[in-house]
Amino acid sequence: MNNVGIVVENLDNAISFFTEIGLKLEGRMTVAGEWAGRVTGLGNQSVEIAMMVTPDGHSRLELSRFITPATVSDHRTAPVNSLGYLRIMLRVDNIDELVSRLTKQGAELVGEVVNYENVYRLCYIRGVEGLLIGLAERLNEK
Repeated sequence: MNNVGIVVENLDNAISFFTEIGLKLEGRMTVAGEWAGRVTGLGNQSVEIAMMVTPDGHSRLELSRFITPATVSDHRTAPVNSLGYLRIMLRVDNIDELVSRLTKQGAELVGEVVNYENVYRLCYIRGVEGLLIGLAERLNEK
C-alpha cells in the first residue's frame, strides 16, 4: 500500500494531531490543475496536501485540504459500523500515555481501552475534526 488519504478542513491542525501520535511530516505542497482532476474525476482542482510517514518509514498518510472544488459530504461522525472507509488504526507504544495526551488536546475516547487476548490493548478515539482513529499497543513484545 502506498498511502491512506484523509480529507480535512484544517491541514495545520491535522498535521499537529498526527505528529502527536508519532507520524512525521514528510512533505507539504499544493497539487492543482486539470491533470490532477483527471485522476480524481473532479475536473480542475486545487488541493493542499501533507504527507505524513509512520515512525518505521513503511506507511504514509496523505492529508488533503480541498481548495477547489469544495467538499460535498462529511462522514466524520459516522459510527464504526457504517459502510465504506471509516478509520485507520495505528500501532503505538504506550496507549494510556498517548490517550491522555490526545484527550488533553480535545480528542475523545469512543468506548474504552480493552485488552484483546493479552496480545493488544486497543481503543478508538475521535481526534482532530472528529476523525475516527484506532490505536493498538502490542503487549509482551520482545
